Amino acid sequence: MRYKIVYAIVGIMFFPLLGKAQLRDGINLPDHDEKNIHFGINLGINRSHFSFTHHPLFMQRDSVMAVESINSTGINLAWLVDKRLSEHFNIRTFPLDLTFTEKAFEYTLKYPDKPGGEDSLTIKKVQSISLTLPIQLKFSSDRIGNFKVYMLGGFKAEYDLAANAGAKKAENLIKLNKLDYGIEAGLGFHFYYPYFVLTPELKVGWGLGNLHSRDADLKFSNVIDKINSRTITFSLTVE
Repeated sequence: MRYKIVYAIVGIMFFPLLGKAQLRDGINLPDHDEKNIHFGINLGINRSHFSFTHHPLFMQRDSVMAVESINSTGINLAWLVDKRLSEHFNIRTFPLDLTFTEKAFEYTLKYPDKPGGEDSLTIKKVQSISLTLPIQLKFSSDRIGNFKVYMLGGFKAEYDLAANAGAKKAENLIKLNKLDYGIEAGLGFHFYYPYFVLTPELKVGWGLGNLHSRDADLKFSNVIDKINSRTITFSLTVE
């Protein structure tokens, strides 16, 4: 279902430009960029994984032979608020930004607990529902007809509603902290239509905080030291 929604929005980019409203010399929405504040709805697909380091105990234990982080796909839903600073600079944020992901670790076990559902290759999934608050500075090019390109960079803070650092029964889990922070950079394009502006954007995010709430008593946790999030997001915004 989530892919059908994204495909429908992508289809808007190729919808015939039938209207003549707000058209001046072939330019759609000629006064759009001069407005002080813009609002938009954002929908995206993300690919994410964990960047991690092994704990020194990893070399001393023989139960876990290898650990790998697996890429996973998720979705983003957000509300955009964009404020014009000058002709080429804007500052923007997403007051409501929900990110749904399911990252995973793949473990190679020497002594798997078969009755407990383990195998030689065991995958442990970590579901995440995050509220994200980014602050981004956007630098835009001059408008060329009904097209404009921009670059952005900024900081973000995240609160994971599904994080399990406080879980008591976590023998088969990896405990993660709720709070994270990081930096973002991206590239996007504005396409000006008669009634709206459509913006495809590609963005990468680097988590700087250590997400791992390490538990020395858990075999899936004690072999890992630090965990940082890594995300690539493709999104579409309608203003």
